[in-house]
Amino acid sequence: MTQWFFENIKNFEPTVNFETQFVVRNEDRIFTHLWKVTEVIPGKKITYNWKYKEYAGDSFVTFELSKKSNKTELKLTHTVTEEFQDDIPEFSRESCLGGWNYFIGESLNNYLD
Repeated sequence: MTQWFFENIKNFEPTVNFETQFVVRNEDRIFTHLWKVTEVIPGKKITYNWKYKEYAGDSFVTFELSKKSNKTELKLTHTVTEEFQDDIPEFSRESCLGGWNYFIGESLNNYLD
């Protein structure tokens, strides 16, 4: 996670109840990410709660791996359980999709290559 997802994560452990936080800045806004691991099936699935210290909203992110022939398939699910502020550009659907496309389509692919 620290090698392909967010470089500024100080530490990450795929252990239930593990918590971490890290700061991302964009323009004049600060986003303190608050993550708590809620489910782990080693080599198959990890779910963590994702919210921000400065803003309302709450969600869960799940990465699931499964074998498909001689390949591994990644399924990403991001479930919002409490809406994030719609007046923050980074919380728009387009911005979130762009972020996930970057992390999965570019950053993870580059890490795996």
